[in-house]
Amino acid sequence: MTARGSYAKGVARREEILRVALAVFAREGYRGTSLREVAREVGVSLPGLMHYFESKEHLFAAILRERDAVDYEEFAAAGSQDAIEGLVAVMRHNSDVPGLVELYLTMAAAAGDAEHPVRGFFVDHVTAVRRSIADVVRDRQASGRVTAGIDPEHVARVMVALADGLQVQWTLDPSVDMAGDLERAWALLVGDAGAVR
Repeated sequence: MTARGSYAKGVARREEILRVALAVFAREGYRGTSLREVAREVGVSLPGLMHYFESKEHLFAAILRERDAVDYEEFAAAGSQDAIEGLVAVMRHNSDVPGLVELYLTMAAAAGDAEHPVRGFFVDHVTAVRRSIADVVRDRQASGRVTAGIDPEHVARVMVALADGLQVQWTLDPSVDMAGDLERAWALLVGDAGAVR
């Protein structure tokens, strides 16, 4: 096999590992998932699985990036929703994948360490979500749906904080309506008469 063919096979295997890990973590959660289980479902040994990642923390960061890519494809790429509608849809979906919420929250706490492998993911993730939300505020200001005097960057920071905080509360009390609370908070913050829609 050529070096190029070997590289392509390695990329495909890494993508397969991430797809399987995403499903296992969604089902079993951060604490309930062993990397041996992920390796078994992929059909490789644990050392074989870890060959594709520098450490388990790097694997966790890759799983979170994969989760964002899947969520983007499902909730935003179709173009029928803006960032606020997409964020609300993701929050609604998160109640179906408690294990990924658990992984996200656990790794979010670890990201406070500047040296932790997940920090880069969270910096990129929060920056992208904030930028998208601020753009929605500006677009809705331009169309007259949102008051011109509202600071888009402030609203974006608050919405990200609300989304993450609601996930924490939901893990403690699954009756919390993450999507509904986020929709109501948006309406209160920006005075958008059309709320999320």
